[in-house]
Amino acid sequence: MTTWVLLRGLTREVGHWGEFPRLLRERLPGARVLAIDLPGNGRLNRETSPLRIEAMVQHCRAQLRALGVETPVHLLAMSLGGMVAVDWARRHPRELAACVLVNTSLRPFSPWYWRLRPANYPALLGFLRPWLSDSQREQTILRITSRHPPPDDDSVGQWVALRRARPVSGANALRQLIAATRYRASAEPPAVPMLVLASRCDALVDARNSHSLARRWQADIVEHPTAGHDLPLDDGPWLAQAVGAWLASRGDYKI
Repeated sequence: MTTWVLLRGLTREVGHWGEFPRLLRERLPGARVLAIDLPGNGRLNRETSPLRIEAMVQHCRAQLRALGVETPVHLLAMSLGGMVAVDWARRHPRELAACVLVNTSLRPFSPWYWRLRPANYPALLGFLRPWLSDSQREQTILRITSRHPPPDDDSVGQWVALRRARPVSGANALRQLIAATRYRASAEPPAVPMLVLASRCDALVDARNSHSLARRWQADIVEHPTAGHDLPLDDGPWLAQAVGAWLASRGDYKI
């Protein structure tokens, strides 16, 4: 059985994938799709987030062993999760069959102002205001990360429920940010097949990050013309289709 492991980004958890795991299963019949949390997030919110990406990799590997998941697995990772996927691929390439990186930025391939667009600094600093409600915080995240959520979408309501059920501490959020800031990828590409997916209208992370990475590592890249940073939310069917088409083009999967 082919296993896909999904990794989210900064302070986000398995619940933030929404309907995407189901869409990926439908696109890849017979595949096992497993979303896991980074330490400090989701079901692991009481754990201390590591200050280094390498430690996050070790934690994710331990989770798979505890679940009895055999390697190699396929990884699909967003943002901070993409850094974890890249480091995993570099250190333990035999454990991964392929990586799909969604809207990921990495040093040394991009300048800092591509990796986090400066226009978002005021909104992000606004999270420090203690009087903001959970709903206001999640509405801000939706505005920054999404360009066209599905009709009748209730992401804010769902995200508020997740925040209240499994809150991420301010200390853990800061530790994750530090880990992301410190991480520097190798100039040499990992020995794992890699697909890079970018959202042209990403208002949080410049899409040029993905194009720069793909050029340097000679990786396949596909760009969504209208989606924002949260590509699984804005167009989950497109994302699942892009993954399936890439696998088919490599002869790894029959459509």
